[in-house]
Amino acid sequence: MNHSTKIYAITSLALLSAGCKVGKDYSRPATQLPAQYRAAQSATDSVSIAALSTKVFFNDEALQQLIDSANIKNYDLLIALKNIETADQSLREAKVNFLPEMGLNIQANSTKPSKNSLNGLSMGQFLGTTTVQDYNAALNLSWEIGLWGKLRGMKAKALSEYLQTQEASKLIRSKLVSSVATGYYNLLMLDEQLRIANRTVALNDSTLKMTKLQWDAGLTTILAIQQAEAQKLSSEQLVPALQQSISIQENALSQLTGTMPASIHRVKKLNEISPAVQMPTGYPVALLNNRADVKASEYALRAANDAVGVAQASMYPALNITAQGGLNSFKASNWFNIPGSLFGIVAGSVAQPIFQRRQLKTRFEIAKIEREKSVLAFRQTVLLAVTEVSDALTISLRLKEQLTLAEARVNTLRSAIRNADMLYKSGMATYLEVILAQGSLLQSELELSDLKRQRLAADVALYTALGGGNNE
Repeated sequence: MNHSTKIYAITSLALLSAGCKVGKDYSRPATQLPAQYRAAQSATDSVSIAALSTKVFFNDEALQQLIDSANIKNYDLLIALKNIETADQSLREAKVNFLPEMGLNIQANSTKPSKNSLNGLSMGQFLGTTTVQDYNAALNLSWEIGLWGKLRGMKAKALSEYLQTQEASKLIRSKLVSSVATGYYNLLMLDEQLRIANRTVALNDSTLKMTKLQWDAGLTTILAIQQAEAQKLSSEQLVPALQQSISIQENALSQLTGTMPASIHRVKKLNEISPAVQMPTGYPVALLNNRADVKASEYALRAANDAVGVAQASMYPALNITAQGGLNSFKASNWFNIPGSLFGIVAGSVAQPIFQRRQLKTRFEIAKIEREKSVLAFRQTVLLAVTEVSDALTISLRLKEQLTLAEARVNTLRSAIRNADMLYKSGMATYLEVILAQGSLLQSELELSDLKRQRLAADVALYTALGGGNNE
């Protein structure tokens, strides 16, 4: 068999072996998803609010501007995008791992052995000199043939890790949108509570003035004035506390949007933002494609599955082809004398690991365990997703009931305030009844504003739980 035939045989063996593959093809684990979410009020259809963009779902211009700023300037998101760039470079490397490695080596050696050594005596006798020079310029090529699907597995693993980083950035984006919207609604609630506090202060001031007039007329006691003053001071104390909370919330939103602390522009009031009348959820199985954390977990599982194949392939024979060619001469003057100085070497080798202190076997078994852990993590993520949607549905449903009752209570207390004021002026009610009614109204209005904020936040939570908010 001549030299060319040998090389052809080695290459053919490599190509045939490259078609072999170890490891299992990926298949999505069974998740046993329910037909519909718990607490769903009606039969679910395939439509889901997760398909809505943030521009459509959040119809407040100021909130949209905050979300846009966060998508551009938030540092957590920017770091996640850099992680995508890193994974992309690893993927680019994995895509060309089947190509041979090539390098250039230029070398010049001068050897002068001892004259009394065997090499020195031999060189002096046969070459007439005790100094040997060697000049070499060669291209070196090394090629590992992808046996058992090892290189393909490495490429597939890198691709899954790249896609996982993309989904991780979408998850950060979704949570970021949720945080900005929730913070913005909280800010609107604080604005509403500040207006309530100022309105209550004005009402308390009116009661105090009326009480002083009655004191001047000898119709009441000094205790009534003191009680009215205490009620007014209690309401006034709320004002700086709410202003403090507003500033802190504005700073938090500024941080989320990647800007220095500043006042946040608002367009609408809390009462002007209406929750969505209908919040379609779609089928639970849609979470597998809508939720970024579920998709990221599945890509992590894919990567773990590919890692098992790579670890298993490392236990089988590895075929390598090496080649070297270039110019070689014992004299510098003949170094570039072509074709006399040309040389070439081609070699093929098959290496089978036999005993490596169980390192390869251990890596293979650990890879299988990691794959099993990834299966459990995937199922856990799916369970968490379904639970979060069910929780959000329950919260939204119960908040509607609480809001109805709270609004009725506030309306009743507002009527009671008007009646108490008229009765007090006519001497048919005591100052304690007026103060009690004012205090009850203040507390009820503050609670109502908080329930409205919770209702809006529940819509955001449901939107996020279904996988919305991860689009740009």
